[in-house]
Formats: sequence, C-alpha cells, structure tokens
Amino acid sequence: MRQILKLLVCMMAVVLIVGCGKKKPRYVIGVSQCSQDIWRDKLNDELRMGTYLNEGVDLRFASAGDNDKRQIEQIDSLVALGIDLLIVAPNQATTVSPAIDRAYDSGVPVIVFDRKTNSNKYTSYIGADNEEMGRQMGQYIAMRMKGRGRVLEIMGLKGSTPAIERHKGFSDALSRYPDIELVASLQGDWTEKSAFDAVKAYQGDMGKIDFVFGQNDRMAVGALKALGRTGVKYCGIDGLAGKGNGIECVLDSMLEASYIYPTHGDQVLQLAIDILEGNDYKRDNPLMAAMVTHDNARVLLMQNEEKERQSAYLTRLHDKSDAYLQQLDTQRTITFLAVGIIALLILTVVIIYLYFKQKARINEEREQMAQAQLKFYTQVSHELRTPLTLIEGPLTQLAATQEMRDASKDTSEMLAIVRRNTGQLTMLVNRILTPPDLLSNGDVDLPATEMNLLKEHIEAIGMPDMAGEGSVLIVDDNADIRTYLRTILEKYYQVYEASDGQMGMETAREVVPDIIISDVMMPVMNGLEFCQKVKGEVATSHIPVILLTARSLSCHQIEGYESGADAYITKPFQPDVLLARIGNLLRQRQQLRNLWTPTADVRTLDGAVGDTGSPVADERPVENAFIQRFRHVVEEKMSNSDLSVEDIGTELGLSRVQLYRKVKALTGFSPVELLRKTRLSKARQLLETTDQTISEIAYKVGFTAPSYFTKCFKEEHGVLPGDVREK
Repeated sequence: MRQILKLLVCMMAVVLIVGCGKKKPRYVIGVSQCSQDIWRDKLNDELRMGTYLNEGVDLRFASAGDNDKRQIEQIDSLVALGIDLLIVAPNQATTVSPAIDRAYDSGVPVIVFDRKTNSNKYTSYIGADNEEMGRQMGQYIAMRMKGRGRVLEIMGLKGSTPAIERHKGFSDALSRYPDIELVASLQGDWTEKSAFDAVKAYQGDMGKIDFVFGQNDRMAVGALKALGRTGVKYCGIDGLAGKGNGIECVLDSMLEASYIYPTHGDQVLQLAIDILEGNDYKRDNPLMAAMVTHDNARVLLMQNEEKERQSAYLTRLHDKSDAYLQQLDTQRTITFLAVGIIALLILTVVIIYLYFKQKARINEEREQMAQAQLKFYTQVSHELRTPLTLIEGPLTQLAATQEMRDASKDTSEMLAIVRRNTGQLTMLVNRILTPPDLLSNGDVDLPATEMNLLKEHIEAIGMPDMAGEGSVLIVDDNADIRTYLRTILEKYYQVYEASDGQMGMETAREVVPDIIISDVMMPVMNGLEFCQKVKGEVATSHIPVILLTARSLSCHQIEGYESGADAYITKPFQPDVLLARIGNLLRQRQQLRNLWTPTADVRTLDGAVGDTGSPVADERPVENAFIQRFRHVVEEKMSNSDLSVEDIGTELGLSRVQLYRKVKALTGFSPVELLRKTRLSKARQLLETTDQTISEIAYKVGFTAPSYFTKCFKEEHGVLPGDVREK
C-alpha cells in the first residue's frame, strides 16, 4: 500500500508539472542591430510580424547605438545565452567581424543583413545592393544635370560597408561624365547633424553646387539645412514613408529623389527559419529596390499608408488571438488537472480493489495452474506422439517390403520425402514436449482432428471436375515440395518448376502458364513480391496465382490476398483439395473468357472487352486496358495488309508466344483470328454507314484481294458484302 501511495503522489506531481509548465520556444533568434533609427525600427517590427506565421520563435533584440565595442559585447552575450541563430548588421566591418566569426565558429548559423562583414564566416547574406544604389543615384543626378555641373557627396559612417559601396557605385557612375565635378566626399555618420556639421566645417571651394548626394535621406536634409535651397538640389537614400522621412521630403520638394532601401524583415525571418529547419536557401539574397521621384512619391505614400493600416490590423488580430489562446490554455490546464485528479481517484479505488482480490485468489490460481499444466502436457503428448508413432512405424515396415523395393521411382521419392520429414517432425516434437515432472498421466477423450473435418467438407461439397489440359508453374524453394506437387499435377497438366520468385517470374514470362502455385517464404524474391509482379506485368497479369504456404494465421492470409493472390491454401494440404481449387480457378477463367468474347456478331473489338459498366470491365481493369490497347493498335494499322502478330506484339511490348497465350486466355481467339474478325467487323460497319465500294472497303481494312475479302466476309457473317449493302 505504501508503494501505491508513493505512485499516486508521483503521478499527481507529473500532472501538476505538465499542466502548469510553460511551453519552451522552438527557436531563439538573436538580432544585433548596429544602431537605433526609423529604418531599423521598421525592420524589427517586420521581424516580429514574421513570427506570427512561425509559432514558437523567440526574438532577442540588441542595439549597439553605432558603438563597435558595445555591439561586440552584445553578440558574445547572445551567443552565450544559447541562441539558435544570429541575425546581425555590423556597425563597422573591420572591428565587428571577429565577433561574428566567433559566433559562426561556435556552430551558430549567422545571417548578415544590410551591412557586410570582412570575413566569409557567415551562413547567408540578405540586403540591397548598395553599390548599385550609388550607381543609380549617380546616373540619375548626371541625367538631371545633363552631364555638366558640380556635385557634393555626404558619406555615411566611416568603415561601414554601405558607405563604402554606395560611394564606389556613385563615383563609377559620375566617372563617365568628364564635365561633372565631384567637389568632395564629406564624412558623416548617417545622422542629420553629422551632415550639417560636415558641410559647415568644409574648408574647400564650395562655389556653385548643383547637386548634393546624401548617402541617406537624413544626411541629405542636414546638408539642405546647411546650404539652403538656392540653386541646389538634393538626393538621398532610404525612401522611408512617414512624417519627415524620405518619401514625404521628395513629395514636398525638399529632395529631388530618394532610393528605397528595403527592410523586408519578414524575408529575413523566413530565411532564418529555412536555415534552422534544413530547407533550401541561397547564401546571397539581394533585395529589390526602386527610385523615388516626384512622379511616384504620392503613390508610394498611399501604398505605405495602406500597408501600415493592414499591419496594424494584423497586429490587433494577433494580440486578440494570443489572448484567446491564453484563455484556452488556462481552461485546458484546469480541465486536464480535473480529469487527472478524477482518473487518479478512480485508479486508486481500482488498485486497492484488485490488490485485495488478487491476494484472496492467488492460492486458487496456483492450484488451477498446476492442473492446467498437467492437462496440457497430457493432451499434447497424446495428440502428437500417438499419431507420429502410428505413422513412423508403418512407414518403416512399408519401406522394407518387396513391393516398395519394386515400386516406381515416383513412389520411392514420395516415400522418402514422407519418411525424412516424419523423422524431422519426431525430432522437433521430442525437443518441444519435454514437460516438467508431472503428478500423473492419463488419457482424455479427443475431438475429431482438423484433417477429418477437412475430408468431411470435401466429401460434402463434392470433387469438381478438372478444367481441362493446361500448364502449371510451381514456385517453391523446397525441392521435396516441388517433387511432391509435380507427382500430384503431372497427370493432368504440363508442369514447370522454379526454385524462387525471381526464377519463377522469368519462367512465367517465358511460358505464360495457365496457373501458378507459389510458396511465400523463399529466398531472392518471396511469394508476395512474386505475386505482385505477376499481377503487375502485362504478359502475366491474367494468370491465377495460388499461394501454398505454412503461414496459416488470418493476417497472413489477408496479406496474401492483398498481394493479388486468387487462392490461399495452408500446409499440410490434401491433394484433392488443391486439384479442386485449380479446376475451379481455371473454370472461372473460362467463364470470364466467355464474358470477354462475344458469341454473336463481332462488330468491333469493343465486343471482346465488354461495355464500360459491365462486371467484366469493373472486375478485370488490367485485362480491360490490355484489350483496349490491342484494339487501338489493330484499328490504327488495320489498312496495312502486311500487319503481323509480331508487329502487334512489338507495339504491346510482348513476344509472339506471350501475345498468343494472353489473347487466347482472355478472348478465346488467337491474335490472327481476332485481327481477321476485327477487320471483317469494321468492313461491315463501313458497308452499312458509307458509300464506298466493296473493293475500297476491302483494301481499307487490310485485304489484298476483293475476292478473298468476299469469301472471308461470307464465312464470318453468313452473307455476302453486297447483300449487306442492299439491306
């Protein structure tokens, strides 16, 4: 009872832990931002929205505030927390790259976005092509100035890859215009103030500046505030929507143009999920970008407003769904605890009841067990040892008689098989039936054996006649079984043999027997696989298969029928039962052939196939499809008078022998007969439905001489072609 109480306490603790435990996230993803601004806030929001469609993702954000040392510490801290993946935008490639390398070397997948690193130690990169952006802005400014003028550039944070790449693309574009002067490339740090200060502090020749290119919109606005609008035009990059951002500045003519620098946080998160889940992904993932001018600024603002409205709506829906799910989890926990407690109480009552009940009857069961063992060994010993003795003794005496010495070879082989297997059975029975010391021995009355019941059943239903001469293929790895079966069957059928499923398949393709008898447990290819192959190939699909095996359980029989077997007989078996089953299957095949074959006028080969809704078409889909293919080949090549059986077999992928036996088995006609009947049926159809002459029709259906056509038509239909036309 103490053990039972301890068990109940443990089960209660498990229920409480399971019911109250907090669900652990599938993935923890660290996000290291180099700075904090509107663009990065937008990207972070998109990353959060990406988790709505990826349940179990926990994002850990960190922002370095444009401080290399702080970002290095944050990256090391995130890795130490045990994150599953790191998303990082390095502040400066030179200083931050070693920290990224350490994270990558520790086995954490790394996605570099927005800005690049000086090392190849990263899993994937995603971001816009900064060099192409700079090139596009340089080309745009050059076109606006008509290839002549002076340009001032305000660069981003020194050492950051976007600043380096945008400058390179911008310089490359302007280098194609010799009359455009790049006055200076002033150094900023992506903020408006840095641009303002850089312009004010510049000591060079400002002269007349036609265009100012700020590597982001904020620095372009800072330069505008330093220089003023008089005669100067300004361009930037970022193209963010919202109050005071790039698109609004373009719309208000503060900036001539901007270039949308995409965030696509949802794509960044999806890339992270693909990496973590082992899906296919690209190492380099460029994001599409576009120019913002006065022509499209208003449309882009409207689109962004609609996007923000939909995003806010989606966030509200997500918050509501979270609240509903939390309520559902709470209710589920309460329900789970209640059910668990009730189950424990019921279990306690049942265990206590069973405990006392079991204790009360344990002695009685021990006595019953002893009596049952005694009865079991007595009955089994009687049931097996007595028949074995009655079999083995007479066999030994029979083998010593003069009649057996003078017996035929088949008789001697059969007797040898019986004696050899009886000896093996006796040895196995002696090994198995070695009972413990028994109190006493005695005889019991036994019911009729299964063999007697089988014999009575056969006598009751009567032995069916053989279905006629034919061929049988025996597939069994036991040579004695094959010999025994050959002795039974060779009086009635031509017998072929194979020692395993693979050899059986080769023999079946070669001889196309009328029926196959196969064991199940064989090497190389077992009987179930062999049966499936027989039923799956065109040349053999019509052949009935009998599985003859020692596997006698119901599940074994179901498995056999599901593999396509037509009959399942267990060993040991009665020869008469096997012969009757073969005869029945061959008669069924004959009945099916009568259904396939029309008994009257054969207008087309459709008559040999049956109507679509006929039982034949429904129950023999493989044979139906074969006949349809045969018909298609014949009708397509009917006008060819040289069309041969070999030509048809080649089209169907069968040899002449395979084609003959399959068509004969299915329709009752040889391929030649069926070809001629089809031609004559087509001819009658043409006589009844067209105005073509008899000679034209004869040539059209493949006859070389109208006179021979007339003779054959008379033999097939009982009337002359002209008489059909007159009707």
